[in-house]
Amino acid sequence: MNILVVIPARGGSKGIPRKNIRFMNGKPLIAYAINNGLKLGDNVDCVVTTDDDEISYISKFYGAEVVNRNNGLSMDNVTLDPVIFDAVTKSESIFKKAYDIVITLQPTSPLLNVETLKEAIKYFIENRKDTIISVVNKPHLSWTKINSKIKPNYVQRLNRQELPPNYLETGAFLITKREFITKKSRLGHKLDVFEVAEEESIDIDSYNDWIICESILRRKNIVFRVDGTKERGLGHIYNCITMAFSFPEHNILIVTKQDAIEGLKKIKSTNLPYMMIRNDYDIDDVIEKFKPDIWVNDCLDTNKEYIEFLKTKIGRVVTIEDLGEGRNYADAVINAIYDASDNDKVVQANQYWGSEYICLREEFLLSEPKTFSEKVNNILIMFGGTDPSNLNFKLYKLILKIADEYNDIKFNFITGIGYDYKQNGILNLSEKNIFVTNDCRFVTKYMQEADLAFSSQGRTIFELACMRIPTVIMAQNQREITHRFAQMENGFLNLGLGINVSEKTLENTIRWLIETPSIRYNMHKLMEKWNFTSNTSKIKKIIIGDNND
Repeated sequence: MNILVVIPARGGSKGIPRKNIRFMNGKPLIAYAINNGLKLGDNVDCVVTTDDDEISYISKFYGAEVVNRNNGLSMDNVTLDPVIFDAVTKSESIFKKAYDIVITLQPTSPLLNVETLKEAIKYFIENRKDTIISVVNKPHLSWTKINSKIKPNYVQRLNRQELPPNYLETGAFLITKREFITKKSRLGHKLDVFEVAEEESIDIDSYNDWIICESILRRKNIVFRVDGTKERGLGHIYNCITMAFSFPEHNILIVTKQDAIEGLKKIKSTNLPYMMIRNDYDIDDVIEKFKPDIWVNDCLDTNKEYIEFLKTKIGRVVTIEDLGEGRNYADAVINAIYDASDNDKVVQANQYWGSEYICLREEFLLSEPKTFSEKVNNILIMFGGTDPSNLNFKLYKLILKIADEYNDIKFNFITGIGYDYKQNGILNLSEKNIFVTNDCRFVTKYMQEADLAFSSQGRTIFELACMRIPTVIMAQNQREITHRFAQMENGFLNLGLGINVSEKTLENTIRWLIETPSIRYNMHKLMEKWNFTSNTSKIKKIIIGDNND
């Protein structure tokens, strides 16, 4: 079976001058159609019909044969039917063969996937069609004008999902039997449509179409590899989710271990796409299905072997909060929680250290910082997504003891999705002004009410600094203690490892801060120097590799 692909590309485009050969994402627009045509198989010939010498040269450069079109077939009012007929008859002479199938392939659909085109040809042959036309299904409530009157094109107003199919021609391709190619038509008797994805349906007719297509072609497939467990906590999960939501222009996939139950629960709640793996090296299925361009590894310290393993499979590897040997082999390292002076004698150019690379959720970029209050009216307690050291309960016991004395203060516990506050004995006690909110979706609401906070030493410290809330810190583990940001110079009172803090120390601390507004004011003022609003754009450039690292 002989197949001919005809790509019509005249030189007289007026909407976008030189449209067919202008560069889109690094190559001429027409190259996308030529590449698709050449990938269809050995029994397929691919020709470009044109009246333009420049289009002719570029088409030959990308491997297509060229059929010269006369001026009469290049006028604005000429339809494609006589143009395709001319190209087919000339091609049969050039290639000395008769064709069974002719495919009109438009150069203005650069997002069309060759696999989609192959499926369309298969459908055409197996179902013995005479002609199929590429369409996109766009069911919408629509209206028309009849005799100067506006009338609906529907009988009943329904949600879009309930409307019948409404097929619009995409112009991407038209497949037909050779016998139906004439000067006046390309349509056979047994005609059908072939639905393509909305993204593949874009036909470049305006500069807006061009901008959309180029943006899609530049889109990367980015994996965020992260785990969240009871022991490790959910800080890395929240960080990756925040970064993932900052990349709406790219394809995102979160990859996590199947036994990291607490983290998986949070990932599912976001509706972000995810895949599960058994271990760090179990990624072949991810590679095959998602084809990642960038792998962002947020799983703490890596070794050389693991990073080199990743780099054999993915073009760019970025690691987060990585103090291991592997960081020296990654394409970029973002260690926002650590200071370089504590960990590297010589800071490498592709390693980014310190709080200027902290990525905060959008709600913190929208919310106004808390204004200082002489009186403590609200105290906020939040120890992360899982609170492995159960520091919530340590505070809860103390608050029960002093609540009656401070009956005008509201105590808000914000617990994470991986922490069962009821099982840990923490109860909502409105009579003592103790309130618990689990898996809070908009924490700035509570932060804006807080005059004092208690927290562990993870990423929440940067959120509290952004909101300028004087905070007492108790670390969950030894690694958190190395997070140097949470010190008095930045507005934090750090009590060290939480499990070692005695109830007496904790009681003295809370009483002292409640009753000494000058100390809280100084802590509040020390936080004013921090502004994290521009960090996200810097982090995105590092991950993508647009920062010349």
